[in-house]
Amino acid sequence: MAQHLLRDLEHLKKDILTMGAMVEEAIELATTSLMTRRPEIARRVIENDDVIDQKELEVEEECLKDLALHQPVAKDLRFIVAIMKVNNDLERMGDLAVNIAQRALFLAEHTPIAIPIELREMVRHVGDMVKNCLDALVNQDVEIARGVIRADDTVDILNREMFRVLEAVIREDPETVERALNVLSVSRNLERMADAATNIAEDVVFMVEGEVIRHKHAPGRGTIPGSLGTR
Repeated sequence: MAQHLLRDLEHLKKDILTMGAMVEEAIELATTSLMTRRPEIARRVIENDDVIDQKELEVEEECLKDLALHQPVAKDLRFIVAIMKVNNDLERMGDLAVNIAQRALFLAEHTPIAIPIELREMVRHVGDMVKNCLDALVNQDVEIARGVIRADDTVDILNREMFRVLEAVIREDPETVERALNVLSVSRNLERMADAATNIAEDVVFMVEGEVIRHKHAPGRGTIPGSLGTR
């Protein structure tokens, strides 16, 4: 039984890594389409979302099968529970990448608007957070996981700066309002990706140490002031 459990857990790890790679690619393509004004790349992200959704269902079914078949305890149980939660957060990231791709499509079809440096910084930081949370998961590395959690504060600060920058752009030229709101929506979706990466990092800490640390830091994560819409 123990050998069969280890085999199935290893298979589960490979599946979640495949899911993570798919989501990383979706995020990279979505942000690239935004920065380069290439709608064909954005369309690829939107079209491939069904593949990510299907993979999420497969991983969830595998987790439930392992729970029923092996009835794991202690660390093995925490591993499967963590994988189920990570799986859900990765699927959310895929949806957020689609949201960004949709904003990129809109912006590519309209007069260009300058992409603030803060947004470029957000793209870089979020990309690092996603990569690092997956590395922490694979290697069961709590230090990497805690680094991801700390990095979330930087993304929150940049998100707030994006609001201020784009508010100034709209005040200077009211005709930019729709395009600016689409850029702000990208910022908000990146901030939510950072939150999802933080959730995964917290799950790694739970998996390795058995400690639940969610909600113990930075209350009100992801809020921004003001009245501009961000969805």
